[in-house]
Amino acid sequence: MAEEEKIVRLALVQFESELCNVEANVAHACDMIREAGENGADMVVLPELFSTGYQLDVVGPRIAELVEPVDGPTVHALQEAAADAGSYVVAGLALEHELAGVAYNSAVVIDRAGELVGTYDKQHLWALERFYFRSGSDTPVFDTDFGRVGVLICYDLGYPEVSRMLALQGAELLACPSAWCAADMDVWHINAPARALENTVYLAAVNRYGFEEGLEMPGHTLLCNPRGAIMGEIEEEAEGVLLIDIDLGNIPQYRERSPYLRDRRPDLYDQVLLP
Repeated sequence: MAEEEKIVRLALVQFESELCNVEANVAHACDMIREAGENGADMVVLPELFSTGYQLDVVGPRIAELVEPVDGPTVHALQEAAADAGSYVVAGLALEHELAGVAYNSAVVIDRAGELVGTYDKQHLWALERFYFRSGSDTPVFDTDFGRVGVLICYDLGYPEVSRMLALQGAELLACPSAWCAADMDVWHINAPARALENTVYLAAVNRYGFEEGLEMPGHTLLCNPRGAIMGEIEEEAEGVLLIDIDLGNIPQYRERSPYLRDRRPDLYDQVLLP
């Protein structure tokens, strides 16, 4: 019996941030969200730390002034843009939670009505991040009107456990806001397809574009299907949007053909937890 189609249009935004200019970055991102909505996007994904830029030699020492609460002006602006667009929004930014000034490298998930669905805090901190951010410990999956979505951020993509935990909770689509540097693009093109294939999920790896005080992020935003094949990629190293349709209705077929989740042997995996 053929599965019913569940077509979802994604707008993956390869964003060029202006370092530490939150107001300009947020205004530009909101314009891009609204334009994506006009093009029928069901979900818009923005990269890691889109509102501040990433270069931690500059952003890090200023993080206490740049970090915002989840009910702060950046999230409010994203909520308004999501409601105007009629699109879900996933966006990476620096958030504070219980303690003022204590920053997390986070992502927000906002629904079509502009309501906050939830947040995710990056679990695996890269290099200088550990000096400026606190790591997250939760691995939530978010319900949407088209399916279940999991979020991971950049360096998390290199840890199979994160994607697997999301898939085991029913995630069908993984969104990965990133600020991946040019020197490691070979790994980018290995990790993203591998995480999609081994969990039989669609995976949207959304990278920054730009040059920030010696840090080059070349983009190459891409979408992988549940076989790990790259369905679309922004080849041009510039700001842009990958507008692409996926069919979540065919995931059962992929999982029948590649039954990695079904055939797991968790009774043998104790050593995965060894320090």
